[in-house]
Amino acid sequence: QVQLVESGGGLVQPGESLRLSCVVSGSVFRINHMGWYRQAPGKQRELVATISSGGSTKYADSVKDRFTISRDNAKKVVYLQMNSLKSDDTAVYYCNGVIAPSAISPPYVYWGQGTQVTVSS
Repeated sequence: QVQLVESGGGLVQPGESLRLSCVVSGSVFRINHMGWYRQAPGKQRELVATISSGGSTKYADSVKDRFTISRDNAKKVVYLQMNSLKSDDTAVYYCNGVIAPSAISPPYVYWGQGTQVTVSS
């Protein structure tokens, strides 16, 4: 069974940095796109950043030039480096992956359980 587990969230002040990690475990044949999403209280879940298996990245306009997504395919980990954090970045951050569990299985979308990021002075 494929599992995604996030870590690295916490409470920081405006302007500070955090790095989130998402580890993929279980039966994994191939990991395609991976991404980070976030959901603030009372708001819909929104895309933050994605990264393809080849390393191509996309970002939401609100985080461009502040956040960087990366992945280590050998370790099956995706990272989100968040710099110059703002109060508007406060949310639960979720890891997402399009993963084929086996050679004969189509890829499915998997989600982590989320990690809280709070930016406050």
